[in-house]
Amino acid sequence: MKILLIEDERKMAQSVRQWLEEYDHVVDCAFDGNSGAAAALKNTYDVIVSDVIMPEQNGIELCRKLRQAGINTPVLMISALSQTDDKITGLDAGADDYLAKPFEMKELHARINALARRRNIPVVNSNKLLFANVELDLDLYEAWRAGKKIVLTPREFELMVYFIKNQGRIIPKIEILKSVWDLDIEINTNVVEVYVNYLRNKIDKGFDQKLIHTHFGVGYVLKTEL
Repeated sequence: MKILLIEDERKMAQSVRQWLEEYDHVVDCAFDGNSGAAAALKNTYDVIVSDVIMPEQNGIELCRKLRQAGINTPVLMISALSQTDDKITGLDAGADDYLAKPFEMKELHARINALARRRNIPVVNSNKLLFANVELDLDLYEAWRAGKKIVLTPREFELMVYFIKNQGRIIPKIEILKSVWDLDIEINTNVVEVYVNYLRNKIDKGFDQKLIHTHFGVGYVLKTEL
C-alpha cells in the first residue's frame, strides 16, 4: 500500500513511517500543508494520513482542496483536537476518518487498512446500484436521480450505497456509524444525523417522493412509500 503521511512534527512522522514500513507499506512524508497538497495532487496514493494543525495550510483546508480537485483518495485525519465538533468539521471537509492524538500505532494501522478496503465498494453482478429513480455508478462514483446528476462527496456516496443495499430496513444510527465510518460511539451519532441531512438535501430536495425517512428513536429507512 502506498501512503502519504502529512505531519509537521518530524519525530512523530518518523515513528509512524517506521511502523508502517514494517508492514511493507511505502510511505511518503510531507511536513506542511502545501507540500502535502502538492504531493497528493501529483502522485497516486491508497490512503492519505494528515495532521490538522500544520504550517502553510491546515488539514481541513488541504482536504477541501483535494476534494474540490476531484481527488477521492481516502483521508484519515489525526489531531489533538478531539471534541465531537472538531471531528465533524474534519469529516465535513471530506475526510473519511478522524483519529485523536495520542493514539496507538495498532489502531492507526487498523484504520488505514479499513479505509483501503472500503475504497473498493463491492459490486454484485453490476457496476451500478438502482433504487426507485436513483442510480449509483460504482465505477465512476456518480449519482443520478430521475436522469439528473447529483454531486455527492465520497462519504455521502458511501452512505447512499449503504442505504440502497439495506433498502426497506430500519437501520440504527450506530450501525450506520460502524458500517460506513468503521467507528463506534467514540464519535457520537450526531455525525450520522449531519450526513443524512446533507444526503437528503441532495437526493430528496426538489422531488415529491421522499426516499430517506427517519424512524424516530432508532434510525433511518430507505423506502418509496410514506
